Amino acid sequence: MTKREHLLKIGVSGIRGVVGEFLTPALACAFAQAFGTYTGRGRVILGRDTRSSGPMLEHAVTCGLLSVGCDVVQVGVLPTPTIQMYVAATGALGGIALTASHNPPEYNALKLFNEQGQFFNHYERGELIDLFHQGEFTDAGNFELGTISQEFSTPARMHFERVLKCVNRERIRQRNFHAAIDAVNGAGSILTPHFLEHELGCRLEAISVDPTQPFPREAEPTPQSLGDLKELMKRTGAEIGFAQDPDGDRLAVAKPDGTLLDNDEVLALVVDAVLSRMPGNVVVNLTTSSVIDEVAAWHGCKVFRSAVGEANVVERMLAHQAVIGGEGSNGGIIFPTVHFCRDSYTGMAFLLDRMAETGLGITELAARLPKFHRASTKVGFQHGRLAGIIQATEARFPEARADRTDGLKLTFTDGAWLHVRSSNTEPLMRLSVESREADRTQMLLKAGTDILGS
Repeated sequence: MTKREHLLKIGVSGIRGVVGEFLTPALACAFAQAFGTYTGRGRVILGRDTRSSGPMLEHAVTCGLLSVGCDVVQVGVLPTPTIQMYVAATGALGGIALTASHNPPEYNALKLFNEQGQFFNHYERGELIDLFHQGEFTDAGNFELGTISQEFSTPARMHFERVLKCVNRERIRQRNFHAAIDAVNGAGSILTPHFLEHELGCRLEAISVDPTQPFPREAEPTPQSLGDLKELMKRTGAEIGFAQDPDGDRLAVAKPDGTLLDNDEVLALVVDAVLSRMPGNVVVNLTTSSVIDEVAAWHGCKVFRSAVGEANVVERMLAHQAVIGGEGSNGGIIFPTVHFCRDSYTGMAFLLDRMAETGLGITELAARLPKFHRASTKVGFQHGRLAGIIQATEARFPEARADRTDGLKLTFTDGAWLHVRSSNTEPLMRLSVESREADRTQMLLKAGTDILGS
């Protein structure tokens, strides 16, 4: 029983797990019933990514929503940020995206959105989970059952229009950038090539853009998983490369030689581009690099930090009226003018616009950023160990300043830091470290790893 609970995760974004033994159609249906009971009768937007379990869960969730009197608007295969925007723009009571984002293909999830198209906050999430466990759902009678409708084209058009209003589209098109994309055969497989080629005028090299095929690589776009993109760029001479995860909220960026920018550098470049036009507060999570603080200081702006997770970052962005935010630790860019959500399309547009504006390539833009050395690792999570790990870590570094907002983050007088926490999406413990010196980074990583393994 412990293993079952361990591999079915209810977190800041919703409920996820391995499909079959842990995440079943019956469970998805019941969670949809709880969701619809919580929102009340009305329209709920339902979309998904390209996982093979998607159609099955789409049917299950649709049944659950209909049974409690909700009208289901099916939008098909779409990026998660597109679904979020459509929820808010159409006055729906909420939305559900069936996607496990960067997790392996055997996983799936119900990402749950409120009427603002944002992840449920702490209080909303608690009420919904209580309702789910109680199992007391609305029981719609024969004449109260919900209806099904479909809308496949409007959401994407709305998303693109919002992004394009925030950049100089003609300046980008005039540059006729030679770009590459690896869409992992995910939700962006059709939309992303259209966005780059037809909306932004890029000469495009595209791989893994068949939504009918399985993921050809690990779902998370990392240096280890993007070898095909690297080879594509070296072979074609593309100026910049992009890679998405299966639901299109995370963005990885490659230089002309095919090597990847660090995700924190990607976020820092977008933060710099935004603050140069509209200075204001910035919010990032605790694991995001201090490069953000230095970039913000260029513009005289403040940085605030939150626990890891899009919902947590958005909550603090709202509190501080931030103009830009995100999670460098996972390639997530949140630009409220488009929507309060992680959005790879906003990132792509801003980077191309910055290159067109400055005349610099992505390599040169990244070279202007302050240099930090980052490293991370992860180990399997065992319940009951987190408190002991935190105590041992504090005892090992008594001189550091402690932040217990999310696990434990220790910051040293020289600006180096170490952050250990449990994953929001997988049964893992995550360790991240950063310093200006590579040797110190490796020392902190080894010390933290030793504690995790003890």
